[in-house]
Amino acid sequence: MGNARNIAFWVVLLVLILALFNLFSGGQSAMSSRSMSYSEFIQQVDSGAIDSVTLDGEVIQARGKDGKDFSVIKPQGEDVTDRLMAKEIDVVAKPQEQSGFFSLLSLWLPFLVLIGIWIFFMNRMQGGGKGGAMGFGKSKAKLLTEKNGRVTFDDVAGIDEAKEELEEIVEFLRNPQKYSRLGGKIPKGALLVGPPGTGKTLLARAIAGEAGVPFFTISGSDFVEMFVGVGASRVRDMFEQAKKNAPCIVFIDEIDAVGRARGVGMGGGNDEREQTLNQLLVEMDGFEANEGVIIVAATNRKDVLDPALLRPGRFDRQVHVPNPDIRGREKILTVHARKVPVGPDVDLRIIARGTPGFSGADLANLVNEAALMAARVGRRFVTMHDFEQAKDKVMMGAERRSMVLTAEQKEHTAYHEAGHAIVGMALPKCDPVYKATIIPRGGALGMVMSLPEMDQLNMHKDQCKQRIAMTMAGKAAEIIKWGEEGVSNGPSGDIMQASSLARAMVMRWGMSDKIGNIDYAEAHQGYQGQTGGFSVSAETKNLIEEEVKGLIDEGYDLARKILLEQSDEFERLAQGLLEYETLTGDEIKKVITGEKLGGDDDEDKPSGGETSSVVAIPKTKPRGPKGGMEPEPSA
Repeated sequence: MGNARNIAFWVVLLVLILALFNLFSGGQSAMSSRSMSYSEFIQQVDSGAIDSVTLDGEVIQARGKDGKDFSVIKPQGEDVTDRLMAKEIDVVAKPQEQSGFFSLLSLWLPFLVLIGIWIFFMNRMQGGGKGGAMGFGKSKAKLLTEKNGRVTFDDVAGIDEAKEELEEIVEFLRNPQKYSRLGGKIPKGALLVGPPGTGKTLLARAIAGEAGVPFFTISGSDFVEMFVGVGASRVRDMFEQAKKNAPCIVFIDEIDAVGRARGVGMGGGNDEREQTLNQLLVEMDGFEANEGVIIVAATNRKDVLDPALLRPGRFDRQVHVPNPDIRGREKILTVHARKVPVGPDVDLRIIARGTPGFSGADLANLVNEAALMAARVGRRFVTMHDFEQAKDKVMMGAERRSMVLTAEQKEHTAYHEAGHAIVGMALPKCDPVYKATIIPRGGALGMVMSLPEMDQLNMHKDQCKQRIAMTMAGKAAEIIKWGEEGVSNGPSGDIMQASSLARAMVMRWGMSDKIGNIDYAEAHQGYQGQTGGFSVSAETKNLIEEEVKGLIDEGYDLARKILLEQSDEFERLAQGLLEYETLTGDEIKKVITGEKLGGDDDEDKPSGGETSSVVAIPKTKPRGPKGGMEPEPSA
């Protein structure tokens, strides 16, 4: 429908341009003929040199015997008709207009067209706003009703603490007298803070669904426009609508688009965004109270918000919505699994255990991928194998079986991944190895995945050192097998991970005795991919690099020592990967002890040798001062 309107607009515009062109070109063509004085024209008439004449008001269009055209302006009051008729000249008279309407139209039509085009484009730039082209200042908040689908707290899982904090707001809306008789006031606003995909928007809709009140939704970017004052006008209009429907909830998604700290970055105090923020601050807690209007906002960038927006009286509550733990992930999977037919062999707790760090959106995507995989092969319900394959695809990328690898490349990959697996299984502080594969996925030719026994919130120094050793085991394996000159560029990703972890230990977590308990992350401008260098002394810089290199060399030496001590197991695992391509943790233990994988297990393997097993997560790296975990691509 929108495309049809656009096409119709451009067609009309083209027709108007052509009409204007014809109008002016016609007038100019009329004036483009050779002009002649009136006295000379009379001489031509008397001499019989004129063939035909067209009388158009005061203008005489004449054609000579020689076929040439010329125009003459007749003096006012002169009448040449009798003289022309006496000379038997063909005379044509055009009717005269009684009013100057068409002349005025031809004069003003270009300006009217330009004004219409300007109004149209202004309306389009403002998103079509309510009230047509003059509705720039109208709020774009949408009122969600029952027809949009009622969401309750039963549809929100895995964030129980956040739900408990918001249930009181629901109780306020349902029974305000319960709190007002004790002097309690309804909260002005609640700010939902958390990573993307954790369910902040869903939680806000659940509040409205539970309370049974109107729910307005708007994005922070809908306030900011190119015209100064439009955003502030929309804020006022939004609160006016909300007051008419009070008690109600107004949900502002991605409030950081309009709520960034004032006086930071480009623009002064008259900046449009800052005016919009000022109006929002006044409406939330100014001289006039907005009773019954609760503002719920969501952001994953709380650090950039203006302090005046975060104070009590505006956003009275800041509710953190983190990524769910193992119990939360199981509940979320249960909610999403209601929408698909699940087979009897599906154990959602095992899937939840194998997906640490997943958000609610990630888990919803996982269930959807599993359903698509089951449909692709014609199953009537989703099996555990489909969930496992979906986790492989989500976390590691789709298999690239069409990629042609030579025997030498597969051998390098097998020994590289075998090194990771052997060292990871030998070091107690490393997460248990859950799967090893030499099937290319994403940008990697092979992977070793580790699965923690439970969600990890902190990293210890000995655990970091052993993780570096496991990361550097791939390069150590290649050097042991083919020597220093035979190493490939395959360990590049491993070196990047090890360097990032070692720098975090030295520069952020105070795990180096020589550097001490000083945070150098801010001083190192090149940290985390930024350009620049250290803003500290050269001596400190060299000391930091020496400590980072020492941790990586220590890990490499430990990995090399383990591989040399367990050379037989290392060789058997590499050959097992070449034979089976993908091995689970239990199968790896059988292979390194010399057991053969056969019997019933082989019957369940998909084509290409991949086993039906629960997959694990990629390697992780520490993040933040508290040592939280985030996914890191595996080698």
